[in-house]
Amino acid sequence: MDPLQHNAAAPSLSARWGEWRADVEEWCAGRSWLVRAPVLVWLAWVGVRHAEDSSYTSIFGPLNLALHEAGHLLFAFFPGDFVTVAGGTLLQLAAPVVSAVMFYRQPDYFAITVCGAWLATNLYNVAEYMADARAQELPLVTVGDGECVICHDWGYMLGQVGLLSLDTTLAGLVRLLAFVVMWTSIAAGAWMLWQMARTMRTTT
Repeated sequence: MDPLQHNAAAPSLSARWGEWRADVEEWCAGRSWLVRAPVLVWLAWVGVRHAEDSSYTSIFGPLNLALHEAGHLLFAFFPGDFVTVAGGTLLQLAAPVVSAVMFYRQPDYFAITVCGAWLATNLYNVAEYMADARAQELPLVTVGDGECVICHDWGYMLGQVGLLSLDTTLAGLVRLLAFVVMWTSIAAGAWMLWQMARTMRTTT
């Protein structure tokens, strides 16, 4: 890339960031931080518990499990076992992302941070499942009454791509990503609450 083109693109990115921040600040103005603060405190508690315990599950757990199993059913219409098996993880990760896009279109910026925390709980769940690929000690849930043919999603998927020996390493990276997504979302939510409180003080 030509240096002049690169320099011209940089202010554009900065300008977009400034516009987005101005939009969020405008959205926060006049909204109550008090009704949203308990949600953020609870999300912080969930974040701490996930960081402490790899097997922790919150109220998001049953929802994430339902989405995972629904993903297998949804992607069963596609050819090949790999896509069907991967469908569980794909849907449980896609659901909070799609929800965040919907809230962005409304807009509800604080709800986007909740979706980010929700995504993080799914990533923690994926990391736990992935780390169990070789050991296969976790109790698993399957759809239907029949005997499973592919019982462990990540045991099968990592085996297919030749990465089974790296299950715990890859799980550690996913867990790190979950931590970053969780606390970035919480930090963004806290900043929005501060903006709401600041604007409430200036208007009273």
